[in-house]
Amino acid sequence: MTTIDKVLYTAKTHVTGGRDGFARSSDEQLVIRLSPPGSNHAGTNPEQLFAAGWSACFIGAMSHAAAKRDIKIPADTAVDAEVDLGMTNGGYLLQARLRVTLPGLDGETARSLVAEAHQNCPYSKATRGNITVEISVV
Repeated sequence: MTTIDKVLYTAKTHVTGGRDGFARSSDEQLVIRLSPPGSNHAGTNPEQLFAAGWSACFIGAMSHAAAKRDIKIPADTAVDAEVDLGMTNGGYLLQARLRVTLPGLDGETARSLVAEAHQNCPYSKATRGNITVEISVV
């Protein structure tokens, strides 16, 4: 396991009630109601938050990869993430799909940036070898 040499940021949250509760960050920039997936109750769920966080981080990793090549990623770059919560052998499991849109970039450049981002994005590193992940350029 790789260890961190220098901490750049620490996210701090306080959650009560689990999937039917509330989450609040220490700086109060995140104050959100939680609800179970598919329940249609007010609030979001951990899978949605994970998908949003991974997508934002992945765009940052693509920007970093592009900057090293003197390429500017398009302003309308997008990642559509799907995170499935499922069961196997009586236990819960996640799987994910990221669909990346890099309008205006040729396919080879887009695929290259996505591949490098997937190697460097902390969320991609955290999931590598742990869950099924599909990444495509659309």
